[in-house]
Amino acid sequence: MRLIRAFMLKRKNRLTIAAATMMLFSHCNNGPVVYHTDKLDRGTIHISVDESFKPVIDSQIKVFESSFPDAHIVAHYKPEADCLKDMLVDSIRMVIITRQLQPSEEQRLKDTLSFIPVQGRIAYDAVTVIVNKQSKDSVLEIADVKSLLNGTSTLKLRPVLDGLTATSTVRYALDSILQGQPLGKTVTAATSSQGVIDYVAANPDAVGFVGVSWIGNPEDSAHVRYQRQVTIASLHCKNCVGTDFVKPSQANIATLQYPLVRGLHYILKENYEGLGSGFANFLIYERGQLIFRRAYLWPARMQFEIRSAGINE
Repeated sequence: MRLIRAFMLKRKNRLTIAAATMMLFSHCNNGPVVYHTDKLDRGTIHISVDESFKPVIDSQIKVFESSFPDAHIVAHYKPEADCLKDMLVDSIRMVIITRQLQPSEEQRLKDTLSFIPVQGRIAYDAVTVIVNKQSKDSVLEIADVKSLLNGTSTLKLRPVLDGLTATSTVRYALDSILQGQPLGKTVTAATSSQGVIDYVAANPDAVGFVGVSWIGNPEDSAHVRYQRQVTIASLHCKNCVGTDFVKPSQANIATLQYPLVRGLHYILKENYEGLGSGFANFLIYERGQLIFRRAYLWPARMQFEIRSAGINE
């Protein structure tokens, strides 16, 4: 019996020491210890992505997973505001949207997570204006675009966005085009970027707004099919010499001559070298940047030279 009591006492002491050690580490960095099983090149994580960028992020994930067979990125495509809400969801490791965190948002996350997420710009995108194939109004001034969105236009066009609230395209329209003015009563809401394209293709009086990654790649069979259904409008050029109106081509995005350019940013909620860090590294370095370039966005982290070329007859 004495031996049994001695053994039980010794075991109790070990458990007490182990519990105290766990409590000690749980109070380090103002948060509990979390043991992660994912690494830079393996594991499974969930990310939230602005729905406007589904085609290009799908391509990024496909190439990343083919390079690292033990890695699995589960993307949830949502309106931008819902992606930002997911920053407070434990299972979401990364968010990809069209803006950086504001200082107040950084502070809130620091208070919640005990660290500030890593963030950075990975590409430049353009908001593309599309009209029906039958439309005669495919060359527009920025003033025309603004009046269409605020409901004061004399053009017989009905604007359609990928929602009336919460999406990055709606936010861009309100902040950058309308500069604080409300959307007009004539604006129609589709359920997605694909819905915008379908709506414009079916309605001769419609004018739609979608990210260029949905329709701007002439080497993508789906984009070529969409371009047969709708017309990409030309907008008045910024800082151009000899050219009045331009389309959202890659060169015009890179030189900011197309007037509706926005950034694409990642926000990584990870303070260790996990799979989220591995995917972020992939996006910002050569392979990921080349995929953005191939998708006809403009890479933000690599320098590519643009040359003017002429044809000698």
